Amino acid sequence: MHPTASATPASQRNVLRGAIFIMATSSIGPAFLTQTSLFTEKYLASFAFAIVISLLIDIGAQLNIWRIITVANLRGQDVANRVLPGIGHLISAFIVLGGIAFNIGNIGGAGLAMNVIFGVPPVLGSLIAAVLIIGIFLLRNAKGVMDSVMQVLGLVMLCMIGYAMLQSSPPVMEALSRSINPDDPLVLLLPIVTLVGGTVGGYISFSGGHRLVEAGITGVENVGVVTRAAVTGIATTGVVRICLFLAALGVVSQGMALDAGNPAASVFSHSMGTIGYKMFGIVLLAASVSSVIGAAYTSVTFMYSLHESIQRHNQRMVIAFIACSTLIYGLVGQPVKVLVVAGTLNALVLPLALACILWAAKKPGIVGSEYRHPTWMLVFGLLAMAATAVGVVMSFNAFVQFWQS
Repeated sequence: MHPTASATPASQRNVLRGAIFIMATSSIGPAFLTQTSLFTEKYLASFAFAIVISLLIDIGAQLNIWRIITVANLRGQDVANRVLPGIGHLISAFIVLGGIAFNIGNIGGAGLAMNVIFGVPPVLGSLIAAVLIIGIFLLRNAKGVMDSVMQVLGLVMLCMIGYAMLQSSPPVMEALSRSINPDDPLVLLLPIVTLVGGTVGGYISFSGGHRLVEAGITGVENVGVVTRAAVTGIATTGVVRICLFLAALGVVSQGMALDAGNPAASVFSHSMGTIGYKMFGIVLLAASVSSVIGAAYTSVTFMYSLHESIQRHNQRMVIAFIACSTLIYGLVGQPVKVLVVAGTLNALVLPLALACILWAAKKPGIVGSEYRHPTWMLVFGLLAMAATAVGVVMSFNAFVQFWQS
């Protein structure tokens, strides 16, 4: 979808909302639901501090990435190749590998959700979900439909998680107090790094920006619009995480333990019984489907630089990407070692890509002579890069321990 003279303000607004929600809903996957629930049970109200700090770091990463790639009118890998030839192709390889691996998990999550809602076997449920998703990309106006679908899925998750929060009667004032005065800030380093990696790591931080580049919402004249969209995307993710955190906090504050095998489901079932469990299935389905779409679409955009035919046949490539992930899940389930290797490589993406983005911000040959990147935004970007670099070390250490076990 490229801008034309006939492009209407309404269609551009839909693209902007689609970019916001493709970023936000891509980060709200099955792992997001599990991590938030587990961390809340472990750190209780002090986990609010980790959420606040991670959101600030996330905004720093997203603002830099979205602004630079849209001002330059280049996708992330092309910006990186302009900074250091070849590095963009390396980043693309990491993202595509990570995208396939994570989509295996997302497809698995969709199958589990179908099992919760309808009682069908998880493998059959994942196949049904994949067919429905592929159906979107068979439509002529696939990207416009994708924009609308991501918005609907995001609103479904927000409303249902918000309702679960209200039903659990969380100690809001305690959470608010601990958000600036946690019990022990140092022990929250791991959850902060984990949240940052899960929210803007890998392909996620580029998903919305790439959608805007593809739609032609680029250039210095659109900097304000892009900035607001980036902040809104992170804020949307933050609101959903806060609602889930408060829902889980309300449950554990009443002395109820979460099921270690499916902690997010426990939050819903403890607060609303059987109906809550079914609601969890709907939330999980929305989270899984939106993550499948976001991972597939964004991973394919990172392949555009390899050959012009990939962009020309991008819908077919997205379908093949989803079909490949589904086939692997159907045949071998979730290959643990593949997922761990891909996760470790994917952890490299954000600090590496963000370093290229921050470097490009000061190169007029990439962003143009008219653009001046704010210093405070560079500082935010450097903080995000440092936080994710710590995540790389942690991921590598965990990978070595896992491989030796």
